[in-house]
Amino acid sequence: METLIPSAGRADTDALRAYDADELARYVAEPSHPWWRRTACAQALAGRVPEAWAGALLDRVRDAGDAGEVRRALLDIVGGRPELLPWLRHEDRRLETSYGMPEALVRTRGLIGDLTVAGEAATLAADPWRHGQEAGEAALDALVERHGAEAVMARLGEDRPEDRLFRLRMRFRAGEDVTYALADPDRLVAHRAHTLAHDAGRLRSYLTEAPTTEARLWAVLALHELTEDVDETRALYEALGRPRVEVPGLDEELRTAILHEHVSWSERLTDPRWRVEALCAAPPARHDVEGWLRRATEALTSAGFAPKPPVHCAAEYRQGDGTYHIIEFDDGDSEVWISTLGRFAIAREGGTAARPVLEAAGLRWIDEMTEAVEVTGLHVYYFGRRAELCVDTLLFYWQD
Repeated sequence: METLIPSAGRADTDALRAYDADELARYVAEPSHPWWRRTACAQALAGRVPEAWAGALLDRVRDAGDAGEVRRALLDIVGGRPELLPWLRHEDRRLETSYGMPEALVRTRGLIGDLTVAGEAATLAADPWRHGQEAGEAALDALVERHGAEAVMARLGEDRPEDRLFRLRMRFRAGEDVTYALADPDRLVAHRAHTLAHDAGRLRSYLTEAPTTEARLWAVLALHELTEDVDETRALYEALGRPRVEVPGLDEELRTAILHEHVSWSERLTDPRWRVEALCAAPPARHDVEGWLRRATEALTSAGFAPKPPVHCAAEYRQGDGTYHIIEFDDGDSEVWISTLGRFAIAREGGTAARPVLEAAGLRWIDEMTEAVEVTGLHVYYFGRRAELCVDTLLFYWQD
């Protein structure tokens, strides 16, 4: 095993698939072996689990103290055995915390055909994390294949957004019109509907019958993604009165910077007014990032602050990416951040003394009141959360 699965380098998957199944199962069943080698061995057992070892492998699945990676790999190869179903259904499974196990358990129950998991699978299919969404959809699809869509829908309902999301997927799969869901009160459902609405003619006719402005905006977005006709999109936006999310304290300079940087990759719950506004906005002006940094450094130097060279936040933290540079001064005791999205500067680590100097150099100081403005309706991913963020985080953004 050490040869086929070295501690450094990739495992020889072809050789593992050809390796004796009993020996692979024996290795997996012994928890004292390294989890990463056992995981590779479990994966190599796909489609050829020795019956004599099935019980021992099921014991590994049931052992909450074993490595989650091994247990998940084993679920893929022995999870369909009926004797595992009582354990899968037991309420103690709700206490599973190992990474990926809750999703794997729901997926496995769906693959077995356990209709009682339909509600949990629908919830998981609406998860913002892709691995959760894929596991939930796999469970639901397996249930539909085994029992039919009507049987699954009978287990759900229409009150929860995630249940309506499943119904939407089934209608789309059946080739039925899905524009009705553009008016769903939950943006999770409406967002998914706009990605599934593929009939440009139907979308244009829906614009005259949609019950709300928001539903019309979702239709405009769906139509734009089909045609990429910016002129038509702008004309439709004008006809709707150019609706937008008004944020007190967010002036046009700040709004434009945030709009161009964050809306295009914002999360599903983002208000469609932000999305259509971004499509129709004039192209962003070229950012003279080097010029801002040069002026800031020269101004700080002239004022006697002895600044260090600017460092991009990704270089400072040695990972990730972001939208600002850091300038330390006063022997590293103070610092200011200069945004890459505009002429914006903010104090960090006691850097407020630099404000008048930087403002005189043409930069715009983001004070405490402005930095605390929450940009409503715009949901941006930030360290595991998908939420509305404040101006300071959006202008000076870093993600590892």
